[in-house]
Amino acid sequence: MCLITFAYKVHPRYDLILAGNRDEFYARPTQKAQFWTEEGQPEILAGKDLTGEGNWLGVHKDGRWGALTNYRDMEAVKEDPPTRGELVMNYLKSDQTALQYLNSIKPDAQKYNGFNLLLGDAEGLYHMLNEEGTINPVEPGIHGLSNASLDTPWMKLTKAKKELGEIISDKDLNKEALFDLLLDEQKAPEQELPSTGLEPEMEKAVSSIFIKTENYGSRCSTLLLIDKAGNIDFTERRFIPGTTNIKGEQHFNFST
Repeated sequence: MCLITFAYKVHPRYDLILAGNRDEFYARPTQKAQFWTEEGQPEILAGKDLTGEGNWLGVHKDGRWGALTNYRDMEAVKEDPPTRGELVMNYLKSDQTALQYLNSIKPDAQKYNGFNLLLGDAEGLYHMLNEEGTINPVEPGIHGLSNASLDTPWMKLTKAKKELGEIISDKDLNKEALFDLLLDEQKAPEQELPSTGLEPEMEKAVSSIFIKTENYGSRCSTLLLIDKAGNIDFTERRFIPGTTNIKGEQHFNFST
């Protein structure tokens, strides 16, 4: 994922309300979200990056879940690092708690290019930023994550968090309103653009919640809802490259 906004333990019905966009090159082959039965992991629901064989967002039937975003610093890109997409999947394949897993990978976290890792389970929710070597619990509230650290006030993240707060103020959650939030193409003004090493034109192009460029942009939007009874609702909506036109959608509902 390259943008995630989520409400953690602030809604009367849901412990987690997560909405996110995956941004990637259009040419990078991807498998739609499904249970990984053919890979011998029928308890794991996730999409798949067919180049790195990893994933950006997934959930286990036992209620553990994980999400990944890249930390963007073009001056700190490593040569031939391991794929970051394995981080979520290795957690879901393990029998570890979120905190146990994060502590187990911390010694080797600097081998990867910059990443943010959000991992949740019945015991809590945690955030790792490998660029700083930190693991922190996430407190209840409305949060956002893009290509900097948790809750960095980039315009698109601030806007997404605000809109999420407005949507969840209604106890009857409107899923289409969450998807609409993720379609916002408003770009930040020049004075609010971050400096991450991209060319200014590209920095502006990726400053919106939904990204569209010639060869890179938002490939899919995903909603992950976990209610207080342990029921999980997962919806992935995929787009025709370079547009907001829906290519396909998968919906899954199950209990832990």
